[in-house]
Amino acid sequence: MDNQMDLLNVMEYIDPAELDYQGWVNVGMALQQEGYPCSVWDSWSQRDPARYHAGECGRKWRSFRGASTPVTGGTIIQMAREFGWTPDPGHELAWDDAISRDGVVVDSNWVEGKEVEEPDRWDPVHDLIQYLETLFDSTENVGYVTNSFEKDGKYMPTKGNWDRTAGQLIEELSHCQGDIGNVLGDYNPEVGAWIRFNPLDGNGVRNENVTEFRYALVESDSMEIEKQNAIIRELELPVACLVHSGKKSLHAIVRIDAADYGEYRKRVDYLYEVCEKNGLKIDKQNRNPSRLSRMPGVLRAGNKQFLVDTNIGKRDWNEWHEWIESVNDDLPEPESMADAWDHLPDLADPLIEGVLRKGHKMLVAGPSKAGKSFALIELCIAIAEGRKWLSWQCSKGRVMYVNLELDRASCLHRFRDVYAASGIRPEHLDNLDIWNLRGKSVPMDKLAPKLIRRAARKDYLAVVIDPIYKVITGDENSADQMANFCNQFDKVCTELGCAVIYCHHHSKGSQGGKKSMDRASGSGVFARDPDALLDLIELETTDDLMKQEENKAVCDACRQYLDAHFKWEDDLSQDDLCSSYQMLNYCENKLDKWQYKALMRIVEDARKGVRNRSAWRIEGTLREFPKFPPVNLWLDYPVHVADESGALGDIQPEDVLSMKERMIQNRKKQAEEKRIKKRNEFEIAFSNLELEGEEVSAQELADRLETSSKELLSWFGSGQRQKKNLKKDFEKYLGDDGKMLIRRRAQTEQD
Repeated sequence: MDNQMDLLNVMEYIDPAELDYQGWVNVGMALQQEGYPCSVWDSWSQRDPARYHAGECGRKWRSFRGASTPVTGGTIIQMAREFGWTPDPGHELAWDDAISRDGVVVDSNWVEGKEVEEPDRWDPVHDLIQYLETLFDSTENVGYVTNSFEKDGKYMPTKGNWDRTAGQLIEELSHCQGDIGNVLGDYNPEVGAWIRFNPLDGNGVRNENVTEFRYALVESDSMEIEKQNAIIRELELPVACLVHSGKKSLHAIVRIDAADYGEYRKRVDYLYEVCEKNGLKIDKQNRNPSRLSRMPGVLRAGNKQFLVDTNIGKRDWNEWHEWIESVNDDLPEPESMADAWDHLPDLADPLIEGVLRKGHKMLVAGPSKAGKSFALIELCIAIAEGRKWLSWQCSKGRVMYVNLELDRASCLHRFRDVYAASGIRPEHLDNLDIWNLRGKSVPMDKLAPKLIRRAARKDYLAVVIDPIYKVITGDENSADQMANFCNQFDKVCTELGCAVIYCHHHSKGSQGGKKSMDRASGSGVFARDPDALLDLIELETTDDLMKQEENKAVCDACRQYLDAHFKWEDDLSQDDLCSSYQMLNYCENKLDKWQYKALMRIVEDARKGVRNRSAWRIEGTLREFPKFPPVNLWLDYPVHVADESGALGDIQPEDVLSMKERMIQNRKKQAEEKRIKKRNEFEIAFSNLELEGEEVSAQELADRLETSSKELLSWFGSGQRQKKNLKKDFEKYLGDDGKMLIRRRAQTEQD
């Protein structure tokens, strides 16, 4: 019975109704891996009518992609065992049995045998010398056996010899005149002779005596030699020497190039597994690095043990291993643009208009306390209700918010608070699911399958994970580890067909001078992996700006109160409506005492709200859409509000400025500070002299300021040294005695 029939019979023992979602998916993936059609999985799934949906198997089947550790037929075998199946003792399959198609290069059912030609003019000594030169350095000890003994009707080799180097043997063989026995010792021509293919230390022939784990033996005596030869060559095994055993098998000495015995064992296991998968049924007793192989250049029962070939296949283990791994990588084949030009696939619809498509990934990055969680909650609500998020329209649909940071009560209250603060009616709460995992989170590679199982069949448009530092596996500064971590998001996207949105914090230090994609903490993989990156950076507001915002908030509060509690005439000008002073005066005159007191409480709350605001800017790096202009926001707890007035547009974080701009600003600042210092020094010196009750002479004032009278008088002149700030309030004049004096300008002159 073939493997396919075996698995079909085994599946009769597995009840799909007793499996969870992941178990059901694993059965499908295993069937695909073993080459079964989707119809087998679909027919079996129909045994669970409560959960079966027509067409679901087909859709899921098409989403399966290759994995580094694929689900194989062994999974089905194990499931069946758990349901009570007992295997046929003659065809037992264990849990770790490999039925996978990975590494399959040769279809042994169709391979044509390749004849092994026996040499017409055979030179035994030349064969053996070439063998030794190919496998060993001249200084390495070689183990070989020419003596044998009979046991139970079979001839067995003795331990043999190991005391000579390859160089010594080659030298002696070169002068033996064809008599190999004179060098190695006479052998029984009915039995043949053996040789060890790895070098020894000269102290024995056990595994611990092997000095280099260089080669492994591949031998099969259960199939025709011609077919063995064909498969070995089609597999492109990195064979150093290929030897005919003189009977019914070829001995392939394969390059392993292991660093130690542990690596040797792993590589030999991999080698044998690949050979088995490709129909070369090998003798697995040959695993030991000190194993004997057939020696070329001798006779065995009238047949030649001869060297068939050397240095065939791939050059070394690494080249062969990479080739095997690439043969069945499950990647799609390159396609011609000419074929696709007139039949381009449809792009996924936008989830967030102009920012993110359905099924793609988005990262929201920002510093601590930027309101990232509130922003993501706002996004979840926008998707659930089909509303705008900040400045972008969102598609309406189901969304899951994975809460990793807040306790359940706080999280649920936040959603309600955001609904209220945004003024959005909760009309589609059934579109909003929350998975609270605080204190229960696991690394992302473990969370992904759990998330997929719970989210399956719910048709989510998006899964929002907040925050990812709770589930990061590995070093976040390691590119390869973080690439593997981010691949988990791809897995969720692929399996669920939804977008994955997540947030991460900024790295330490100043951020303004960096590009948006360089601000996220850890490896640059974070910023470069998602299809959309939205980066939040705080803006430094000025006192004047905050006064403007406070004035605006007071005016709005007054207008809203008047609209709600007082039938007022539109007897205010546009300028009055924009002046908190005028609005408060108007309200004081129009409202009674108690109404005005109530209004003042509202006004004070509005002022506090403004003082508690923080200003933010969102910059985007997008893969699927053109870059959008920076979006300026107020974080008006608990929601972000777009700055529609443009008041934040001209603000730049200090560290965003270029070096040149910062130098210019610093020079201006220093000049202003120096000017103020000089003015203060002048005022003090002048006032002290003025208090003495006499006219202030230029010379005395100059002496007090530790400068010359000529320099001081130039400040009140018209040249380059004049100081306008002093000329505005002071002037020079000629006294009666002919001396230059300094006095304050008259007030009218100053005005």
